Amino acid sequence: MRALTWQGRRDVRVETVPDPVVQEPTDVIVRVTSSGICGSDLHLYEVLGPYLDPGDILGHEPMGVVEETGADVTAVGRGDRVVVPFNISCGDCFMCGQGLQSQCETTQVREYGSGAALFGYTKLYGQVPGGQAELLRVPFGNTLPVKVPHGPPDDRFVYLSDVLPTAWQAVEYAAVPPGGSLTVLGLGPIGDMAARIALHRGAGLVIGVDLVTDRLQRAAARGVHTLDLRIYGKDVGDAVRDLTGGRGTDAVIDAVGMEAHGATAAKAGQWAVGKLPDPAARALMERAGIDCLSALLTAVDAVRRGGTVSVSGVYGGAVDPLPLLKMFDKQLQLRMGQANVRNWVPSILPLLVDDDPLGVDGFATHHLPLEDAPKAYETFQKKADGMVKTLLRP
Repeated sequence: MRALTWQGRRDVRVETVPDPVVQEPTDVIVRVTSSGICGSDLHLYEVLGPYLDPGDILGHEPMGVVEETGADVTAVGRGDRVVVPFNISCGDCFMCGQGLQSQCETTQVREYGSGAALFGYTKLYGQVPGGQAELLRVPFGNTLPVKVPHGPPDDRFVYLSDVLPTAWQAVEYAAVPPGGSLTVLGLGPIGDMAARIALHRGAGLVIGVDLVTDRLQRAAARGVHTLDLRIYGKDVGDAVRDLTGGRGTDAVIDAVGMEAHGATAAKAGQWAVGKLPDPAARALMERAGIDCLSALLTAVDAVRRGGTVSVSGVYGGAVDPLPLLKMFDKQLQLRMGQANVRNWVPSILPLLVDDDPLGVDGFATHHLPLEDAPKAYETFQKKADGMVKTLLRP
């Protein structure tokens, strides 16, 4: 089959690799029909190379049609249309029973002290072949794949793999009161969708912050009050307070993560670590890694006293300095983590079956063949060509 493989920093290639096969009686093989490029894939493209090997297959936002099933699979059959959650969860352990599928005890990567394994996402999360490929082996065929109806285009359902549950959890964790206010930092796929979900769920004011014109315009068209970071810079918190009677918003979602704009020293450190041999780079990242914290510090500044900061952007630093005095003094709540995909599917799926209140049908800015994935990664990393969300068609 053809699959997108990691070969080095800013070097991904579509290659011919062996087809996946059923290994366990509960496995299914899915023929992928659509697979998204995620903002967190760019961390693999840029920062997390020390945890990848050349040839690793990327991608964790796939959907498709069941091609083959193991002997014990009864929940889906050949020809069924399914979405594959990005975190690999068994559905039966204690953590899955708590709705914390991202902490599944069956697939936790204990070697690195990490939570549940992920498709296409480094040794830290199991080094499981990903879904930017023609075929994908999916374990736990009775509990992991999400069966969806035939008929509507893939765009209607594919975001159940990651974007929708990640954004939904970010809003849920933000705990915005009815008619309350929310700031979303970063209007990439997750931030954009989180803003849509917050408005759908009754937020009175949603403020979106970004520095890409296309993203700002796209969010504004959905009713988001936008702030251009290029204009406000370090004064974003003041601008948010000006819009909220001097308080700040009830909650802030950080949908940016470790590679935030600014923080030149941290970016230089990330670049330098990427040049080291993998063992040395891993040791340094695990003991002294520092993220670009511009977005998180802005969130702490912009949220009102007693408010909530919800973090959906990926962070990987081991010794990130936080302004705990300010956070304690403001009496903030902080929630974060990988989305528990299966936990949120029952709430989201009804919004996709008939009407389209979240605008998923037009959410993708680009639909490209799998063979164009290397160029798509480069374009997405540069925030060029109006690219917000790309779906690859194997």
